[in-house]
Amino acid sequence: MKILIVEDETEISKLIQESLEEAQYLVESASTFKEGLLKIEDYQYDAILLDLMLPDGNGLDLLSEIRSSQPNTSVIILSAKDAVEDKVKGLDLGADDYLAKPFHLVELHSRLKSALRRRNQQGENKIEYKNLCLYPETRDFLVAGNHVALNRKEYDVLYYFMIRPGRLIQRTTLAESVWGDHIDQADSLDFIYSQIKNLRKKLKESGADADLQAVYGVGYKLV
Repeated sequence: MKILIVEDETEISKLIQESLEEAQYLVESASTFKEGLLKIEDYQYDAILLDLMLPDGNGLDLLSEIRSSQPNTSVIILSAKDAVEDKVKGLDLGADDYLAKPFHLVELHSRLKSALRRRNQQGENKIEYKNLCLYPETRDFLVAGNHVALNRKEYDVLYYFMIRPGRLIQRTTLAESVWGDHIDQADSLDFIYSQIKNLRKKLKESGADADLQAVYGVGYKLV
């Protein structure tokens, strides 16, 4: 699951990033309005943690851009400004939550999980497709009620498809979402084939009613 932090205070951004990475999120960061805008124009995120007071712009303006280009992305506003009008504006513009600084990291994690659950899991603590079931908070995966062991990247790949069943996902989009925004610098995306191959094998061996179908030269979809 990929998270973007838009925060100009370096120490706060670093602290949040390290905490989220420990929880096995894939995390990118931006320290300015311009950098954040470039990120959301080029890449897709599951959630964005957005500071309102950026050195070169207003976070609320960036929120409008996010909602225009990434309507399904969860957004949590992080701001030292605790004024009621700022909260109302942020929520009216489509933010999922508002967390005033200073805050405890454990509360941030809880708010983030809730926001992602509301957006991607319709409020449930699990994601189901056919006889497949994922539990994002514990990273467990079951097929027909039986536990199936996945490594970290296999789980991340499957999660990405499970919240987008039937949709054709391009290889480059999958790579950026699961391995990070700098994957476009890689010489080859052949490593994706290996992950998909291993995942398909586990799905077949576990009796899954779904498979990752390859669309030659384009990508894959969960069917």
